[in-house]
Amino acid sequence: QVQLVESGGGLVQAGGSLSLSCAISGRAFSSYGIGWFRQAPGKEREFVVVVSWRTGNTYYADSVKGRFTISTDSARNSVNLQMNSLKPEDTAVYYCAAGRIGSSWPAQVAQYDYWGQGTQVTVSS
Repeated sequence: QVQLVESGGGLVQAGGSLSLSCAISGRAFSSYGIGWFRQAPGKEREFVVVVSWRTGNTYYADSVKGRFTISTDSARNSVNLQMNSLKPEDTAVYYCAAGRIGSSWPAQVAQYDYWGQGTQVTVSS
């Protein structure tokens, strides 16, 4: 079992920045990739970014590349998502999740076994 708890959501103006954190606990989560997904009202949950806890390697969705940065904090067992140059279309509930990394990066919802409860990010125009 892996438990994930997100924090750090809120309201920000377009062009601003926000940082999210995902606190992780449980057995053997170091073998997982920790990903962030987001879901806007009326839309499907979409992949944002994933990091290998073991190697630190990352994979970003094109829509956030160059604006978002994911990092791991082994001292706090957490994964952080720094979001810069935010746009109104980034508005969504953001979820962190744990999934196995195979021969390719997991970018589908079904590839993740454990999920947090989500945190709301709202970007005003």
